[in-house]
Amino acid sequence: MYKFSKLLIKNILFALVFIIALAAISYSLLTGYINQQTQHHTKTIQAVSQQIIGSDASLQDTVNKLAAALNASTVYRVLIIKKNSEILYSHQEEQTQSLGFSLAKRKTVSTGALNLQVQYQLNFSDIFNLLSQLFIAILALSIIFIFISARLNYKLQSVIFRIISKQISNELAQINDPNFITKESDSERLLEIPALQEGIAEIKLMMTEQFKNTTNLQRQAHIDSLTGIENRNRFVQYYENQIAQESPIKFGVLLITRCSELQTINQIHGYNSGDNYIVKVADIIKEALLTRPTGKMFRLNSSDFATILPNEQLKVAEDYASELMLKFNDYQQINELDSVAFTGLVYFDKSKPLGELLALADTGVSVAQTQKTNSWYSQTDVNILTDNSANYGSQNWRQEIDSVLDGGRISLLLQPIQPSGRNSRVYGEILARFLNANGDMLPTATFIAMAEKLDKIIEVDRLIIDTVIKEITSKNMLDSSYGINISARSVNDEHFMIWLERKLLREPAAAPRLVFEVAELGLQKNIKTAKRLVDMLHRVGSRVTVERFGVGLTSFKFFRDLTPDYIKMDSSYTRDIDDDKNNQYFLRLMVDLAHRLGINVLAESVESQEEKHTLEKLFIDGCQGYYVGKPAKL
Repeated sequence: MYKFSKLLIKNILFALVFIIALAAISYSLLTGYINQQTQHHTKTIQAVSQQIIGSDASLQDTVNKLAAALNASTVYRVLIIKKNSEILYSHQEEQTQSLGFSLAKRKTVSTGALNLQVQYQLNFSDIFNLLSQLFIAILALSIIFIFISARLNYKLQSVIFRIISKQISNELAQINDPNFITKESDSERLLEIPALQEGIAEIKLMMTEQFKNTTNLQRQAHIDSLTGIENRNRFVQYYENQIAQESPIKFGVLLITRCSELQTINQIHGYNSGDNYIVKVADIIKEALLTRPTGKMFRLNSSDFATILPNEQLKVAEDYASELMLKFNDYQQINELDSVAFTGLVYFDKSKPLGELLALADTGVSVAQTQKTNSWYSQTDVNILTDNSANYGSQNWRQEIDSVLDGGRISLLLQPIQPSGRNSRVYGEILARFLNANGDMLPTATFIAMAEKLDKIIEVDRLIIDTVIKEITSKNMLDSSYGINISARSVNDEHFMIWLERKLLREPAAAPRLVFEVAELGLQKNIKTAKRLVDMLHRVGSRVTVERFGVGLTSFKFFRDLTPDYIKMDSSYTRDIDDDKNNQYFLRLMVDLAHRLGINVLAESVESQEEKHTLEKLFIDGCQGYYVGKPAKL
């Protein structure tokens, strides 16, 4: 219910708006009236002067007759008659600054005969005085209305508020006591008025809607929109309120499950497939939790899920993690993925802060990724965050990467690029997969990311290039061309560039069959180095593809001077290209520009017949994606 002061302020604002609007309308009407009267008197002066000046009287008598005639018809504030610069007649009232004085401007009228000029200013003081009195009266009435209206509204709201409060109290009393009977009073009889009943119903509806809106906002703030499970905010609240504080939960196990293939699926299949993958992983975790009703599940970020098993020992949680691994293995086989998810476990009690637990569980995930596919790892060494082995997860990955490099444990897959026409020259892209000592495949995205982080990516690129050349020469596969991805760090490394040139010069049969793919952003970091790479590869007979093209801010000069053999458009431009008119226009523009420079344009992540058909109509030279061809062993 509004307070009297608030109602008073509302009424004052309303009155101010009304008065301002009234003043604006009055000002507009007054201005129009003054202009109309001024024009009318100009014509009158001209007509009167023509009649009087035509007589045989002297100049001064004529001027006096003209002034008398004009004063008889109208009251002037200023009336001056002069010939050239000589004033023959002058009448001026005392001038004060007022609205009328500012609006009624002086006018000069030439009579023609005798070369007389009549200068005048009309007097509207009577009209202005009347309007001023009316305005003061309206202002006084408005002030009275403000206080009376505010007081009446306040009393009416008070009555309605008491009636509603009484009704709610009676309904609550009837709920508690069915035999409760109220005495009818005047205020209660008011409830029988239809208009008042509609008002009460409307207030209840507004309160209900407000409650629903508040509930929806709370849900949006704490629920992940994709999976429908609680998010990181709720996870933090749960830990602080249900675990860190005094509660029945004394200890338990925290599990972090990381969806290892999200980045790869987003790049190859598109973000819709990535969303479906995340939803499926969430469903698998939910299903596994059915036998553990006290367990709580949360989505921490795009790829990580957290599960809390309260008052459970680590051994029980490990059995749960094993169940997850089996379910992930089944899902992997059905969908032909390299992996699905890895899990890190850590035991906790009330003494452990949440940040430390998350760091330990994350380390467990890193270790699990170096073991069997979809495996889990229990991080029981709680001292790794404080002693010299604080980088335990990275150290484990360093050992695993070194082991892969030393053993040459790499598996090569080939994904074809389908040409759009007979004259299009395309190739197949080599995809590298890395194996641990047990022959299990390591998560590719994580392996590459950790190799970058640990300064091992150049050695990984060398291993891939060596293996590809060895494979295609030993199997006499030199009739086709093969694309190899190399990192931006390798391109900018002087020793790698020297090694690559010597390697290709020693392999004259294989070099012309190799197409080196480098990301656009990597080439833009150092234009001079990028130009040197392209020139060197062309010199030895190899070719170059700028992949993920369109992500960076490539200038036309960069595009022209670099002269790659291919550009491969980023998947964000080809995804749903059949429905996206903007991307169609952009691709058509890029294809036209590239073809003028002798560069072939390729499209990746083509996942449907509609996308492929649209890209072909845009004269794309080749298409790559799961719809065109899945990766197969080289």
